[in-house]
Amino acid sequence: MTPPPESFTQAWDEREPIAVLTTVAPDGTPNTIYVGVVGRFNDSTFFIANNYFHKARQNILAGSKASMLFITKEKKAFQIKGWIEFQDSGPIFDAMKKINPEKYPGHSAAVLHIGEVFSGAEQLL
Repeated sequence: MTPPPESFTQAWDEREPIAVLTTVAPDGTPNTIYVGVVGRFNDSTFFIANNYFHKARQNILAGSKASMLFITKEKKAFQIKGWIEFQDSGPIFDAMKKINPEKYPGHSAAVLHIGEVFSGAEQLL
């Protein structure tokens, strides 16, 4: 996969700490939540700590694709769209546990694999 452009990587490094994750139920109902423990594993893989997922967990286990939106400190929006899965062991799970505060359970890492990247309406990847 082609890595996202440097402008995206720089935006990620300068983002606000809270992101927004959207999944979709099998019947097409969207579910959107704030997520605070997020990280970039590599150029094409991001992770979100599954601390208190309920509907998002059900949607992911049912095969939902996902979208994660974040904004930079300058209030520029970026969106990652792709497929998502849970991992409860391995290097991505370990990376999530490293940044997940001890007061949260970190049941698993929701791993978002980039399919598309947008900056506003502009498709970057």
